[in-house]
Amino acid sequence: MSVLLIAVVSGLLYFLGTSRIGYGLSSAIGAPVTLGFVFGLMFGDPIKGLILGASINLLYLGVVFTGGNVPSDGCLAACIAIPVAFQLNLDVDTAVTIAVPFGILGSFIDQIRRTSNLIWLHKADDCAAKGDQKGIYWCAMIYPTIVAFAIRFIPVFVINMFGANVVQTILTYLPQFIITGLSVAGGILPAIGFAVIIMSIGRKELLPYFFMGFFAVKYLNVGTMACAVFGICIAALMYFKSNKKGEVA
Repeated sequence: MSVLLIAVVSGLLYFLGTSRIGYGLSSAIGAPVTLGFVFGLMFGDPIKGLILGASINLLYLGVVFTGGNVPSDGCLAACIAIPVAFQLNLDVDTAVTIAVPFGILGSFIDQIRRTSNLIWLHKADDCAAKGDQKGIYWCAMIYPTIVAFAIRFIPVFVINMFGANVVQTILTYLPQFIITGLSVAGGILPAIGFAVIIMSIGRKELLPYFFMGFFAVKYLNVGTMACAVFGICIAALMYFKSNKKGEVA
């Protein structure tokens, strides 16, 4: 597959996944598991794409965008790590490790976008003083979108055009023990996502349900779909029980 095509699609997906044009849709597109499936289709292996995307997604399970700030960008991590993993035939753990620094880079890209929006904010104030409604609309919607496209598309395009070769060169000259260390670290990182989720739950009475689900899947070989159905049923029972207590009170 053409590297140019991969770079263009990656840049477009990163823009669509972070543009917030159609908030729910863009959030779904920007999820690493969705991006993994799309890249998997492009490379003819959607199963591997889903595995790569889901593994990267685990890192960002507990990420909360407090005040709208982006602490780490899973969309950027996936748009770079997954194509590189396919091109170099990397294992999942190494791909996850590569994804981490790019996720952090995404937070800086978002800050650049926010800073650039100040220009259009002041121009919108000038338009408001003149009563120019069309100008306000362009400053609020069109200009920021064009700038955001450039800020997000160009870095991903450039990295995907040349990144695979750079990563290949680095991996070629790295000692084996460092490559092994990267794989081990990549295997541990998804557990951090689970740990953050557990910490964010923060309620001791809910933790048993988490461990019940984990051990049911791990040791009783209960399928994840069946486990999800059981979880929904338990949540419904708790909800109805709490409502009944409220009515009695």
